[in-house]
Amino acid sequence: MNYESMEFGPLEERIGYRFQDPTLLRTALTHKSFAAEYHIREIPQYERMEFLGDSILEYISSEALYQKYPELSEGELTKKRASLVCEYTLSQITKGLGYGDYVILGKGEELTGGRERSSILCDLFESVLGAIYLDGGMEPAREYVERHLLTDMEHKTLFTDAKTILQEYAQSQGLELTYELLDQSGPDHLRVYTSQVKIGGTPYEIGQAHSIKGAQMEAAHKTLRKLGLS
Repeated sequence: MNYESMEFGPLEERIGYRFQDPTLLRTALTHKSFAAEYHIREIPQYERMEFLGDSILEYISSEALYQKYPELSEGELTKKRASLVCEYTLSQITKGLGYGDYVILGKGEELTGGRERSSILCDLFESVLGAIYLDGGMEPAREYVERHLLTDMEHKTLFTDAKTILQEYAQSQGLELTYELLDQSGPDHLRVYTSQVKIGGTPYEIGQAHSIKGAQMEAAHKTLRKLGLS
């Protein structure tokens, strides 16, 4: 990989923003594992931009929810925001945009599936948001969030409620809802769990996450979509 001459034009088209300073986007896509492999010279990586993007995302999403749901209390708005900006939702967005093809990883992270790792893909949504803000200010940052996250907000905020909604559906059909742990893999600090929904003994969708609860929530959310309930 030629780090200095990487081209991001196709990705910028998908994002919907053309950088005035392309080095900001390159930094936003550089994982710390790549930077750590070069001890002689410092290579900027995305953690600081992710920190900035996280704060901007919280502000923009909070404002959008405040305006959309005037009847909700602070606690209810907080719950919706947590669902909207959760790891699953953000990683699905960046996966669809092809961020995994452009993220700059160290060899070890590359070999262990970093391009598909939800936690990294989630981070990239926020780091690129931070880069857009630094390059063009709040307006393009807001447009990025609105275009890729705030569309179809009702469906995206269902994630944290997916298990409850699916349980209510199963009960209404007189069926038992269960989650089967199919697999757990990876080192202790990066353990990945795979769970599958079963309704009345019939297998449905599969979810993967770094916790059993997260894997169950993802499987439930996918099943709701398959059943047309979200």
